[in-house]
Amino acid sequence: MFLLSIVLFVGGIALFGVAFMPFITVGFVSALVFALGIICVCLSMALPIHARSGATHQR
Repeated sequence: MFLLSIVLFVGGIALFGVAFMPFITVGFVSALVFALGIICVCLSMALPIHARSGATHQR
């Protein structure tokens, strides 16, 4: 779980950087890549918290 979180975090930060590179000329593609970076970083934070809470299933 820890390695998955690290990969998602580093990948999300990399997507932030790619979103502002000049080779992406179409605006909505840049916004989509940026939003994907936000989602990856949020997942990287949420997965360990959820796993540590002991939640095996939801009611």
